[in-house]
Amino acid sequence: MDKFALVLVIIGALNWGLIALFQFDLVASIFGGQTAIFSRIVYGLVGLAGLYCITLLFNEHERVD
Repeated sequence: MDKFALVLVIIGALNWGLIALFQFDLVASIFGGQTAIFSRIVYGLVGLAGLYCITLLFNEHERVD
């Protein structure tokens, strides 16, 4: 679940970067506009993944180097 959430957050971050740099919304262009149901689903999933990733900040997993 952690990796899936991180992938969604990365997709969202890249999309925001494209919007900031080039005024291009990749999600909206793929799924038919910002108000299209599929775009709204993707935006919602990215938002939920972001909320989930907040828990990763406080996770006490031990890293193995």
